[in-house]
Formats: sequence, C-alpha cells, structure tokens
Amino acid sequence: MLHESDVLTKEVLGWRGLHLFHFKGSACSQKVRIFLNLKGIDWTSHHINLAKGDHITPWYMGINPRGLVPALVHDGKVIIESNDILEYLEATFPEPVLIPADRKEEMHRLLREEDDLHLDIRALSMRFVVPAFLVKKPESEIRKYEGIGSGSVHGAVDPDKAREAEFWREMIRNNGISDERASLAFERFRRALEQFEDRLEGQDFLLGDRLTLLDIAWYIYVRRLSEASYPLHRLHPRIGEWFDALDAREDFRGEVRWSRAIGAITRLLHGVQRLRRTDLARVTGVG
Repeated sequence: MLHESDVLTKEVLGWRGLHLFHFKGSACSQKVRIFLNLKGIDWTSHHINLAKGDHITPWYMGINPRGLVPALVHDGKVIIESNDILEYLEATFPEPVLIPADRKEEMHRLLREEDDLHLDIRALSMRFVVPAFLVKKPESEIRKYEGIGSGSVHGAVDPDKAREAEFWREMIRNNGISDERASLAFERFRRALEQFEDRLEGQDFLLGDRLTLLDIAWYIYVRRLSEASYPLHRLHPRIGEWFDALDAREDFRGEVRWSRAIGAITRLLHGVQRLRRTDLARVTGVG
C-alpha cells in the first residue's frame, strides 16, 4: 500500500469503491481479474493500454510510480504489485476463502517465490510469445519513464524502478532477449515446476484438495509458458493435468484469451524461430 506522498495523481485518493487499473494481456492483471471474479467482487475497470504507452504518462505514473499494471484503488487507498493486491483483497473480502487461515505464512512465502520469477516470465514472453520489435523500448522512452512519477514507494526511493529501466536497456544491448537470458528463465521455471509436480501426487490442487490463490497465480504462469512452447506435459505430467482442468474453466480461460491478431503473430513467430533454429526447444536444449 502506497503512502500518500508516493501518489502524485491526488484525485484517486478521494475515489470510493474498488478500481482496478489493468491490461488485457498482462499476466499479473489476468491473475487479479480471475481472483476478483471468483470472489464475486464488484469493481470498476480502468484499462491501461500498454501497447499505446498509457502506463508511461504523468497521470498513471502518478498512481503507480513503477508504471506497471495492475494497480488497485480501494476507497482512496492505492495498492500496487499483484500479489500484494491479492493478499489485501483476501483480508478485505474473506469469502470465499482463497488463502486458508492455517496456510497464510506458507502462502505468503510461495507467492514471494512466484513473484521472484516475474522478470523471467517477461523475458520468455518477449522472446517466444511476442516479437521483440513490437515490445522493445527506445532509450528515449526509458528516459521518459525514469523522469515521471514520484519514484518512491513507502516514502523512500524505489529500487524496483531502476530495475525496470535496466531490463529494457538490456533488451536494447542484446537486440531482444538473449539465448542466455531465455535459458536462465527456462531453468528457473523448470526447477519451480518440479517442486509442484511432487506436490500434486495424491491431491488436486497445489496446496491440497481445494482451490487457492496459489493455483490462480501458477495457472497464469503455466499458461504463458505453454504459449511460449514450454513442453509442459512432457516435463511435468501432473502439472499438465492440473493445468488442463483449470484451463477448461471459463472463469479462468475467459481472462487469458489472446486476440486473434496476437495469436496469429505468436504462431508466425514460432514458425520463423523453428526455421532459424532459435525456438525454445533449441535455445534451452529440451528439444
């Protein structure tokens, strides 16, 4: 939750009700929308089009100084970062239960581990789902990003903003996502999913016999990995079955569908990468 001093777009501090700033194709936005829908919470949508640069404006970065989606405003309180938003919502709207009371500490730890993979899923998405030329940011846009917003979280200089800028500068230096960066991200996800593969022996969900926030969070990641041609069912058959069951649900799948245009671009990208032998299987050695 941000301090008032972090928020430069002061008008939102007077907003009543629940307002979500999100983007249709953002993995973290998808996670929050599924959670809200499962909770049956009424919310007001504010769509931030990342492709058009809506997130790098003084108005939006005055709400979220990191310029990321999602961001939540609830009765004048501003909460950023998807997992923090979800834990706040669970505490505020406890029914139906998606974080069991006796598993809160474990859930918090597992969500932090999931959050540590955020830049890895972005790297794989920008290498194997969306062509780099569509998402790379020029230096001028990075400098613009650095120069607007308060640059603070909890009243202190926010190191995550510099981390964001460095990610985009690395893409410029490497003309996209390098093989080394993609392989590192792949290996980190493979290790994480191997742990969940063991968890699913004898149970239907990641924390036991009932659906929890952890399932929502990892469904989103696994969905994006599948779109990147990650060999899910071959490497992690139990995770594959778990994912298929969730993906068959409209309240999950309905929030993650790509537009036909993006779907066609991804298929074309995969075809070109196979011809050039730069697809995920070749880069990571799992082919």
